[in-house]
Amino acid sequence: MGVEFTALHWIYVIFIVLIIGFMVKRRDTTLICVVGIFMLAIVATGDLTSSISGVFNSFIYAITELLSTILIISIIVAMSRVMMTSGINEVMVAPFTKIIKTPALAYWTIGLLMMIISWFFWPSPAVALLGAVLLPVAIRAGLPALGVAMAMNLFGHGIALSSDFVIQGAPKLTADAAGIPVGDVVSASIPLVITMGVVTTIVAYIFLRRDMKRGTLLNTANTTEENGEQESVENLLSIGQKRFFAVLIPIAFILDVIAMSVFKLQGGDATALIGGTSVFILLLLSIVAHKTEGLEKTTSYLIQGFQFGFKVFGPVIPIAAFFYLGDAGFTQILGDHLPATSHGIVNDLGVGLAAIVPLTKDIAVITLAVVGAITGLDGSGFSGISLAGSVGSLFGNAIGEGTATLTALGQITAIWVGGGTLIPWALIPAAAICNVSPFELARRNLIPVVIGLVVTTIVAVFLI
Repeated sequence: MGVEFTALHWIYVIFIVLIIGFMVKRRDTTLICVVGIFMLAIVATGDLTSSISGVFNSFIYAITELLSTILIISIIVAMSRVMMTSGINEVMVAPFTKIIKTPALAYWTIGLLMMIISWFFWPSPAVALLGAVLLPVAIRAGLPALGVAMAMNLFGHGIALSSDFVIQGAPKLTADAAGIPVGDVVSASIPLVITMGVVTTIVAYIFLRRDMKRGTLLNTANTTEENGEQESVENLLSIGQKRFFAVLIPIAFILDVIAMSVFKLQGGDATALIGGTSVFILLLLSIVAHKTEGLEKTTSYLIQGFQFGFKVFGPVIPIAAFFYLGDAGFTQILGDHLPATSHGIVNDLGVGLAAIVPLTKDIAVITLAVVGAITGLDGSGFSGISLAGSVGSLFGNAIGEGTATLTALGQITAIWVGGGTLIPWALIPAAAICNVSPFELARRNLIPVVIGLVVTTIVAVFLI
């Protein structure tokens, strides 16, 4: 099967290499992505005006593709803000404070709660929801603040964010870039997520207990309780109302999960169900908590949510815009300028690579793991997973199988490295809540996460 390579293919490859290089150097990739889009456009169209317009149109295309993900995260953050303001989050986690009696129970209880809540509320809001309430309880039980930060970090920004089974923001990004259904990436990621999560959290706990016994990790950190926000809102809801909503909200989301299973909702449909539920909860809580000011407060919470959403996805849009050009986005953004035999730049490169290099699944898996880890070095985790999806599709086409597994592996490694477990500036939410150094937290996470990534990469070889 012959593939006609053009200047567009080589430009795309050159800019992928440049993007990876800039990520390794921890430099921002927005400028490189914009120049790459412009170069592809000028070579494809030969028209300066169309090329300049193409950069803007690529951003519109990327935002359109990502909008549901940005919207769901923004709405969930807005809902979590009203929950914290009204004190409902305290009531929701209160039963678990009775369970946390030992350091082991503190670590695993906080970690599992963080994972579950992060699947529905996103990790950053979940850190705030859990941290301020359970940190003092865990410290009283004998778990150092650094151990609390590790638990929230590894289970939330690690397991929950890299899998993203409920909101499905991460799988959508990688699936779109790879040109495969979201459900395929989610299914392929399950054994990898379990492997990575189990290995990393157990290794981290073993090291944590070892250092506590040696006395090198003491329970001396000061707790930081964010009472400023909570003190001013103690009387917004009665204790009975808080208890009612603390039961109602989990039930609503559990019903959503049941509905997803029964009606086989995935991807955009699942996101829409969670998003709609979150909107109604936000409206209900705002009206009940703030009464006459409820209308204005609803808008205020939404604004806070959208600020968060676009702050997180601001760096993602330019890089996603570039990588969408590697697949179906090229024709929609720039027009039909590829050879008639082309199936998209990435697919063409995969077929060409298969003809030149005897690419084995072992090499493909290791390369995807390395690419994912490199893309995570920018501290976002999300900005590079489009690249992971594109490379997963490239190698999957080259070896003739395993696109979903390769894509899922790239997603997991990118988010574990950059989403908030290893890069110090991505660790700030958990570190700030627990009043520990983000650099010390990154150092504590390093060996467990690296061990987990190695084991997960080996498992991926056997899954293809």
